[in-house]
Amino acid sequence: MDPVVIPILVAALVVVFLVAATVRIVPQARRYNIERFGRYRRTLQPGLNFVLPVADRVNTKLDVREQVYSSDPKPVITEDNLVVNIDTVLYYQITDPRAAAYEVADYLQAIDQLTVTTLRNVIGSMDLEATLTSREEINARLRAVLDDATGKWGIRVNRVEIKAIDPPNTIKEAMEKQMRAERDKRAAILHAEGERQAKILTAEGTKQKDILEAQGTQQAMILRADGESKAVELVFQAVHRNNADAKVLAYKYLETLPHLAQSDNNTFWVIPGELTEAIRTVTTAFGDQSAGAGLSASAEREDAAADVADSDKDSVGAPEIEPNSTLALDAVAAADEAAKQAAAAVSDAKAEAEAAGETRLPGRR
Repeated sequence: MDPVVIPILVAALVVVFLVAATVRIVPQARRYNIERFGRYRRTLQPGLNFVLPVADRVNTKLDVREQVYSSDPKPVITEDNLVVNIDTVLYYQITDPRAAAYEVADYLQAIDQLTVTTLRNVIGSMDLEATLTSREEINARLRAVLDDATGKWGIRVNRVEIKAIDPPNTIKEAMEKQMRAERDKRAAILHAEGERQAKILTAEGTKQKDILEAQGTQQAMILRADGESKAVELVFQAVHRNNADAKVLAYKYLETLPHLAQSDNNTFWVIPGELTEAIRTVTTAFGDQSAGAGLSASAEREDAAADVADSDKDSVGAPEIEPNSTLALDAVAAADEAAKQAAAAVSDAKAEAEAAGETRLPGRR
């Protein structure tokens, strides 16, 4: 080989080495700390950078993006002397690469230990129930303490989240029993409340039903009474308008007497007290004096029979005529005789009443 070529190759290699040692390309979101002869010189920014060969060297390469650090579960004692394991998640970002490289030896370990001590201070003043229900408060206090302590390390703590709080197994079982009892209690209360509401609604419905039925019965009775009142009024007005005489009224009274015998109980007859008065009215209306005398005698015998029957009357208060009694037979005979004497007068009264009705009906229309 030509002796001239060897020095040229060596010189070329030296130039390439110097160029490679002089140029530094820093990726985006990265920061390089440069030391010159062992002393911090500057921090290289993303892009093309030049350094002195041999004199300058890269000490640390840092990522300035937001980082996530998940610590292992740490045992912490609460105020009521219960040991719980707490697992935290830390979100941080390097804001000063020089401080992160030279102010603390291992910032991740420092942050982890600071988180544990802060958790023990915070949770040591809380009981288990407050610890389980105060995660937001614990997160805020952790973030305030860590942000203040890591500021001089060139690190900003963005968020601190408690990932898990694990109490002992015995405490978990007791909490599960308590929650089960609370749920059973709420279920029993809701069931009882439902039954109470159902009974109240049923009672309200029954009350409304009874009220409506009573109102309906009241209205029906009122309407029925109004109808009967109007019917009686119309009959009364018709009788007075047609000027019915005593013969017609006596005939209508005697016409209802056969209905008194239409009863299932045929052991006795009930004779109204106005029978003699009705017979006297009929006889007087038709001017039958002899019949009137006979009726008077019959009435006296009937009154005597009624007086005797009054002494033996029961709680019903109506006079009874017993078939086997002699006085009762006399009363019956007197009534038959009076009926026979009044038969002719009744037939005449009926005829006259029909005639009077026919003569008055055209005028009524």
